[in-house]
Amino acid sequence: MDVFEAILRRRDVRNEFSGEVLDDERLTRLLRAAHSAPSVGNTQPWDFVVVQDRDTLARFAGHVGRCRDDFAASLPEDRKDTFNPIVIEGIESSGTGVVVTYDPTRGGKNILGRHTVDETGHLSVALAIQNLWLAATSEGVGVGWVSFYHEDFLKALVGVPEHVHVVAWLCVGPVTEFQTVPDLERFGWRDRRPLEDAVHRERFMN
Repeated sequence: MDVFEAILRRRDVRNEFSGEVLDDERLTRLLRAAHSAPSVGNTQPWDFVVVQDRDTLARFAGHVGRCRDDFAASLPEDRKDTFNPIVIEGIESSGTGVVVTYDPTRGGKNILGRHTVDETGHLSVALAIQNLWLAATSEGVGVGWVSFYHEDFLKALVGVPEHVHVVAWLCVGPVTEFQTVPDLERFGWRDRRPLEDAVHRERFMN
């Protein structure tokens, strides 16, 4: 699979995990791909906490479920009806969680490339996540990004130091299939914008 095919086939996986736990050899390949990402000032500000303990997965899944319920309760009725069928996590069915973090202190105080644009640190971590995701897709491994959680809960759950930020919990595991249409489009939450609406020439125009 070339990189363009991987980009087009990549999906945020929820329902399609097979239940098989990813073997260490493939997991290491995916983490190596993530660790090969470019980073501001070559700081490599990411760390990866691999979680496969069933009790920990269940505790996090329970927390995420409560956060999902809070979000659903905040929605107007028409959006609630659209949201209810959408599965927002595959924490236990994937069998593996990868908590991706960002350490803003890595590299010291004078970071080449972060002097005027501090968020380049977080963006570096996002590049590592994208590397992992595309590598996983090329190997038939699904990834789901969980964002319904409180950071303090997750940091305590997996022992992340106070000064380090959690960027993502990624559900990672073999899948039975990749959906041809992303879930949020399939369920009517939001369609993808046409490319021509996103491209501007010389100046930004609405």
